[in-house]
Parts: sequence; structure tokens; C-alpha cells
Amino acid sequence: MKVLLIKDVYKLGHTGDVKKVADGYGRNYLLPQGLAVLATPGALKSVEKIRAKAAVTRAALNQEMSGLAQLVEGVELIFTSKAGETGKLYGSITSQMIADELNKKLGSQIDRRQVEVEPIRNLGEHPAHIRLTIDLTPKVKVMVYREGEAPEPAKATPAPAAPEAPVAEEPASEAPAAEETSAE
Repeated sequence: MKVLLIKDVYKLGHTGDVKKVADGYGRNYLLPQGLAVLATPGALKSVEKIRAKAAVTRAALNQEMSGLAQLVEGVELIFTSKAGETGKLYGSITSQMIADELNKKLGSQIDRRQVEVEPIRNLGEHPAHIRLTIDLTPKVKVMVYREGEAPEPAKATPAPAAPEAPVAEEPASEAPAAEETSAE
């Protein structure tokens, strides 16, 4: 079946493209969802109008989402999970968990369907792509650590210890100097 795409369809094509698809996919999904129409001679006459309108809409959407894409690009998400001796998790890190953590970290509204990653079932570093538009797919890094061996204790111990020692010493040494100045 040949169809004319009315909207961008992920992994199929852009608006205005004429594609040959399986009959069931076209009849049961593309046509009822309003994503495509049959590629009749009458519909093919309006291809250029559809493409021009879609290009303007796509450019506006990409411009709007580019700020969010810059925020999302390179973000590192850290998860802890129970794992066996071989590094295999006793569960998995799902796209829903990644979307929730990303929304919590950035204050965004990313849906689990926008996260492209297979369920993560092993410890280590895994890439995940966030599909904001058909053209914008920033990449995030998902780090999975064994429960109890996570970097939180490593980050928590040195980070507070280093700033607290100099901060605690400096105000203490400045405070008596300020009192002496006001006493004179």
C-alpha cells in the first residue's frame, strides 16, 4: 500500500513523503491515527503544499526544543540497584525510570516514550537517546551502580569535607579580626 504521510512518523519518514508500507500497518495504524492518507493522484497534487507547511512547522518546533536539547545533552543519571556477582541486575532500569529521573533533575516534561533505550540489566555506563523531535535526539549517560557501592558515599564524603574545612577555618580567622577592628 502506498501512503502519503501527513505528519512526521518516527522511523518511517517526514511529512509529504510517499512511502510503501504493509497493508495492515497502513490500514490499522497510519490511516486511523491521521498520520497518512492513501497516495491517490489527487492527494499527490498537494504534496508540495504539505511539505512546505510541514517544513515551517518542523523548523519552529526544532527552534523551540533546541533549548531543552542543550540542557538534556550530556546529562549523567545515576541509578543504584541490587545486582549479582556477575554484574547482572535483579531487575532493570526502564525508560520510565530514566524519564522520571531526568524530569526530576531538569524540571522538564519528558515522557517515557521519548526515551530510546533497551531496559538496562547490567551494571556500568549505558547511553540513552531522548527523542524530542524527529530531528533532535540528545544523548544522556546512564550510570548503574551496585547498591551500597554507589558513588554517593564517595561524592558525599570528599565534597562536604573539602569545602567545610576551608570554610570553617576562614570565617573563624576573619571573625576575630573583625572584632578587633571594631574594638579599636
